[in-house]
Amino acid sequence: MAGAVPLDGRVALVTGGSRGIGREVCSHLAALGARVVVNYASNSAKADELVAELGSRGHRAVAVKADVSDPADVRALFDRAEEAFGSPPHIVVSCAGLLNPKYPALADTTVEDFDAMFRVNVRGTFLVCREAANRVPANSGGRIVTFSSSIMGTLLPGYAAYTATNGAVEAMTKILAKEVAAKGITANVVAPGPVRTDLFLAGKDETFLKTVEERSMGRIAETTDVASVVTFLVSDAAAWVNGQVIRVNGGFA
Repeated sequence: MAGAVPLDGRVALVTGGSRGIGREVCSHLAALGARVVVNYASNSAKADELVAELGSRGHRAVAVKADVSDPADVRALFDRAEEAFGSPPHIVVSCAGLLNPKYPALADTTVEDFDAMFRVNVRGTFLVCREAANRVPANSGGRIVTFSSSIMGTLLPGYAAYTATNGAVEAMTKILAKEVAAKGITANVVAPGPVRTDLFLAGKDETFLKTVEERSMGRIAETTDVASVVTFLVSDAAAWVNGQVIRVNGGFA
């Protein structure tokens, strides 16, 4: 990437952008010059707070409420991005995700909890990717980034349904990458290990967290560790990275 604002002129849409990793991704992309659409599901205060914070730094951003599992909402989300910035998104980061903090064994997983995770993690990613594949302009530095998890490598008990959603996202994104490549668009997966977010910390005790630290370079990742990788993948420097799953976990395995 060259220049002080390498993403200048590009529109970035980030689902799940008001909290956790998504929030950090929004901040990183805005700092590089992108105009950012911060998608959120329910917490408008958090999203508006982020938009105001970015605005105070001279960055352009809008908050848009949408349920990623609803096709009409996802279409409207992309419409709103185009209305706000006069262009369809060039960068789409599908960061919205759901994890069951009870960590049940497969035998104890309810159909309701199973369906809830698949609705957001898989159906939501599918709908966002489908819209992106149809609307990101060809040969415009188009980038699609989805999210999985390094749990795909560790396969820990208590994560059966969640891990299954990650497997679906990884397979879907790898195929999407081949389908959009001719348009000069890339699609890649970021698969973080443990990251210090509300999603990860829910339901975990200090003993577990200590074990994680010992297995991953002496600490739990911060959101900026992951956002930096997303920033690379959406940059011009990553034009030849396509259909890959990038594990961002400090060696946690």
